[in-house]
Amino acid sequence: MADPTFTVERVQTGVRMEKRLLKVLKAFAEYKDMTLGDLLEGIVLHAFDGKAPFSPESLQRIADLKKFYGLELNASASHRLQEASAPRKHSKAVQRQKKE
Repeated sequence: MADPTFTVERVQTGVRMEKRLLKVLKAFAEYKDMTLGDLLEGIVLHAFDGKAPFSPESLQRIADLKKFYGLELNASASHRLQEASAPRKHSKAVQRQKKE
């Protein structure tokens, strides 16, 4: 008996994510011959059920990709991430003051 299929409605999203983490996810999705969206859906559905989303072999591949992309973050960092300071753009008033 074949597994049932589920009809879903997908939407485009503009999620911000840590740069190296995204590189690892994209590379792993490519390795598994799936889209990034399909990979993320699978990870989240497993997490919602309290299940591990990856086999030991997949975890080893992910560890290799993390090393390649210089990703040292792990789960303990998840609530301690801080945005890198972006260069501040001067307001027009500050720019005018500098010209004077």
